[in-house]
Amino acid sequence: MTEQQPKFITVEGGEGAGKSTNVGIIKACLDDAGIAYLHTREPGGTPLAEEIRALLLTKREEPVAADTELLMAFAARAQHIAQVIRPALARGQWVLCDRFTDATFAYQGSGRGIPNDKIAQLETMVQQGLQPDLTLLFDLPVEIGMERARQRGALDRFESEQIAFFERVRRGYLERARQHPQRFHILDASQGLESVAQQVRQLMTQLLGC
Repeated sequence: MTEQQPKFITVEGGEGAGKSTNVGIIKACLDDAGIAYLHTREPGGTPLAEEIRALLLTKREEPVAADTELLMAFAARAQHIAQVIRPALARGQWVLCDRFTDATFAYQGSGRGIPNDKIAQLETMVQQGLQPDLTLLFDLPVEIGMERARQRGALDRFESEQIAFFERVRRGYLERARQHPQRFHILDASQGLESVAQQVRQLMTQLLGC
């Protein structure tokens, strides 16, 4: 496994989908397979990108325009790709990233109503052909996800949105999976943690033999 071409794996899903918990399962499987990898997240991943993340997530009185959100997301992504993702892949490390551009199509595209072609223009400029090799989408009904999010504590600016927003985000994610079936794997995140973890282990075993 260690001699394979490095892979770029992304983890996606709505609020309360359990991404963070299951990233730990994925990491354990990569460790067991002897694969050198880097775990990172979006928005964020570098000091500058983390500052942009804070701007995006912090509640504020001033309304944030949808295009402002979009541009900040891609500004953070440009820095992340240049400073973290491409260098890691060039070193032969796999990259495991919590959210990537599919989240932008789901949240700013489907959620905010920004046309996909506008997002795709920025995607082309910033990513220059870079795409994930595999995307795990943790899908669950919005009501379940939001109840889990509320149990975690205070909600950030995105988590405080209305249910209708998250329904659109969910539909956006599922549409992305339909458009890119070769790299998406949809996992049912509405089940208990151990059941979802078992789904992840089975998928990673199929992919990596771990």
